[in-house]
Amino acid sequence: MSEQKIALVTGANKGIGYEIAAGLGTLGWSVGVGARDDRRREAAVAKLRAAGADAFEVPLDVTDDASAAAAARLIEERTGRLDVLVNNAAITGGTPQEPTMVAPATVQAVVETNVVGVVRVTNAMLPLLRHSVSPRIVNMSSRVGSLTLQTTPGAETGPIAVAYAPSKTFLNAVTVQYAKELHDTNILINAACPGFCATDLNGFRGVRTPEQGAAIAIRLATLPDDGPTGRFFDDAGAVPW
Repeated sequence: MSEQKIALVTGANKGIGYEIAAGLGTLGWSVGVGARDDRRREAAVAKLRAAGADAFEVPLDVTDDASAAAAARLIEERTGRLDVLVNNAAITGGTPQEPTMVAPATVQAVVETNVVGVVRVTNAMLPLLRHSVSPRIVNMSSRVGSLTLQTTPGAETGPIAVAYAPSKTFLNAVTVQYAKELHDTNILINAACPGFCATDLNGFRGVRTPEQGAAIAIRLATLPDDGPTGRFFDDAGAVPW
């Protein structure tokens, strides 16, 4: 088996996803750039390669079963295995998101991408991850999904967002369920909060850089074999559920 690690990062054509791919590429990994937009995906891979990374394109729409299956076949044919899956692709759903004002279709669309998409891609990639010596799954979450912080007076959890914030709560719960099912395997799965980063997702209002946000994902992607699983972390350590 090749010693070079193989990773897939979804939503890696820009922002935090791109920086995760770049960071893993710097470590000498071969990184699949998962994205549905052909032009942006191609441009991201070209930029990564120009910087010296071993990057390759993975056409992937996380909301589509056939697309996820095709992405898994592509990686299987290219490498035969996957060492790390970073589920980064997400949408906010826009505004308004006050519970009394939101369109139910908005909630449905956000959950389809941010939660169901993670399940879809993870299940498609699990057979490849099982071929890895040290497989890792990182689900990019957010502290806005923490019920503890949401109910703590004075805690900063952003605006009221009945689609986006609960989608991250849901994702955290999904992460725990995978960890419970996979507890007797060598697959470690954790949720990561990148912090409030300036990206397209928030209109570049964030106070952290995408590179800073990528650091926690890279740390969890490179956990030792005795590392934690079924946990939620940011740069400072464990985040309360």
